Amino acid sequence: MRRNIMLTLAYDGTNYCGWQVQPDSLSIQECVERATEQLTGTRSRVLSASRTDSGVHALGQVASFVTESTIPIEQFRRGLQRFLPEDIAVVQSQQVSLEFHATYSAVRKRYRYLMYDGPILPPFLKGRALHSHRALRLAPMQAALSSLLGTHDFRCFETQYPNKATSVRTIMEVSMTRLPNWFPWTADHIWQPQNQRPHEAPDAAVICFEIMADGFLYNMVRAIVGTLIRIGLEQEPPEHLAQVIESLDRRQAGNTVPPEGLYLVKVDYPEELLVC
Repeated sequence: MRRNIMLTLAYDGTNYCGWQVQPDSLSIQECVERATEQLTGTRSRVLSASRTDSGVHALGQVASFVTESTIPIEQFRRGLQRFLPEDIAVVQSQQVSLEFHATYSAVRKRYRYLMYDGPILPPFLKGRALHSHRALRLAPMQAALSSLLGTHDFRCFETQYPNKATSVRTIMEVSMTRLPNWFPWTADHIWQPQNQRPHEAPDAAVICFEIMADGFLYNMVRAIVGTLIRIGLEQEPPEHLAQVIESLDRRQAGNTVPPEGLYLVKVDYPEELLVC
């Protein structure tokens, strides 16, 4: 009997070329497909909610594959984990409808981007957050966020437009906050040395940008963050973000920031497809 198995995966993307199988580099998809073959005895194509790029991390990537294996569903998570590297974790496994498709059934995705604008980046955050060497002002960045909400043509944030049939997307939620510097390794005299540049919140140097939409264009989140950084550096006013969206011109937006600060947090699906 054919069964459709849904996996929720978390991974550190540092050592991988992204999700999708590549001929000359190791990918997350390759590792997961190898694991399913070792567990079930049959190679299955593993689909994903998002083809995360090289260096991008995930807290809630969703993948699915069809199998005729009779292994009890509660054993899939532990069984697959035995054959996966330590930087890829199976958070959950469940059997879902045969109509479920990890890519095309998704209705919402949530991404997070982390920045650190303290003077010295803790080495434990290397590869996991963007280090801004200049302090950012949170208030103007927050003031710009409302321009993102709603349905717009977001081609101004898309790399190599067009990549999709349409560049229109709907953003439902967006936020930007500072997080307290509570780390087990924090020592104030190390991370906040004397005679350094002024900082608006030296005890909260981590900035968390979070966004939820019905879908995202290629490099869209990273281009939005690059534009917000220009606003946070006071190189542009808050209203610049709305002007960029209205322009439909990628050249008006900020740089595509590096991948290491980006996390796929959660993917939502219709409830009726999550039952078998």
